[in-house]
Amino acid sequence: MNYTETVEWMFNRLPMFQQVGASAYKKDLTNTLALANHLGNPEKQLRCIHVAGTNGKGSTSHFLASVLQEAGYKVGLYTSPHLKDYRERIKINGAMIPESFVVDFVAQHKNFLEAQELSFFEMTVGLAFEFFAKEQTDINIIEVGMGGRLDSTNIITPLLSVITNIGLDHTQFLGDTLEAIAGEKAGIVKASIPVVIGEYTLETRAVFETKAAQTQSAIYFASDIQTQTYPSALKGACQEANKKTVQQALTVLNSVSNFDITESQIQAGFENVVANTGLLGRWQVLGEQPKIIADTAHNEHGLRIVLQQLMEEPKQRLHIVLGVVNDKDLTKILPLFPKDALYYFCKPNIPRGLDASVLGQLASDFGLTGKVYDSVSNAYQKAREQARPDDVIYVGGSTFVVAELF
Repeated sequence: MNYTETVEWMFNRLPMFQQVGASAYKKDLTNTLALANHLGNPEKQLRCIHVAGTNGKGSTSHFLASVLQEAGYKVGLYTSPHLKDYRERIKINGAMIPESFVVDFVAQHKNFLEAQELSFFEMTVGLAFEFFAKEQTDINIIEVGMGGRLDSTNIITPLLSVITNIGLDHTQFLGDTLEAIAGEKAGIVKASIPVVIGEYTLETRAVFETKAAQTQSAIYFASDIQTQTYPSALKGACQEANKKTVQQALTVLNSVSNFDITESQIQAGFENVVANTGLLGRWQVLGEQPKIIADTAHNEHGLRIVLQQLMEEPKQRLHIVLGVVNDKDLTKILPLFPKDALYYFCKPNIPRGLDASVLGQLASDFGLTGKVYDSVSNAYQKAREQARPDDVIYVGGSTFVVAELF
């Protein structure tokens, strides 16, 4: 198989949560451990920072990678999901994994992958760890896919664990209370390994403190620490909390390892995060007159921050291109959206996408008015046609809606 055929095989033959939802979810690490053993346990060769959280873990991971790159290290970065190219998930110093490595990995291990019935995410984790080990990276930033305790990435023993925040998302898998979700994400905390918490509530702080006591892990609450943050290429309001989390994480990393990250390197890493890592879709301005903003926020916690910032944007009228996936609790999300905007309802082009007409009907129940379109591209095109130079267009609701813009 060539690269296109290989990736198509990975997407279609094996479950992928982002595409099909619940049927791809695995309830233990048996498969991941089997693959790691089959590969000779490459994860044991890696020095890592493990990053979990409901929101902000992608931005936090990219900030960490960018700063460490500025400090001269060879940095592996594992994130999910991708927007356009599968290889966005696995990078070293901002460069995507070569197509040839993906092809060779699948060809070499295809019989095992099939026999073991590995999920899309499980095999991708194995691929990433194998690639980073062979390339002899200095440090690797590993973003959790979902949850933490049972996530495929949770076979590593990192130098440091980071949990950005806790919100209600993926409740069908992680629990329907903040405490339950915090417990799942705290599953990445390892014995005697320090953990940095970005943001917390009274309920979640107790969960984290209990876990840290059980594992005898030093725990740091970044939001409690008074520190100056630096400007960055990521302009979303939510990035202030992420930057504080990163700065605290790097302070801890300096204290527990032979890394020596300076303030000037942190400043440069923040300023150059997009150029260094290729991050897309975080309060990304795609055009002016009208101003076009795309953001991948997709749950109540993330959308609340993004929509508040959107309300503060100078504008004559707001146009919102909106699409979602079918397992979101829209009764929590739709009330956050402004009633005076003009909506362009659409369906992201994946099996999990919610039919645009269903979204439009549900949105009307919350006083959101607009028209239904048969694709993201048509909805986006119509918004651009109707918007005046002093208007703002926002595109979001799902990572997969934003992905179709690139």
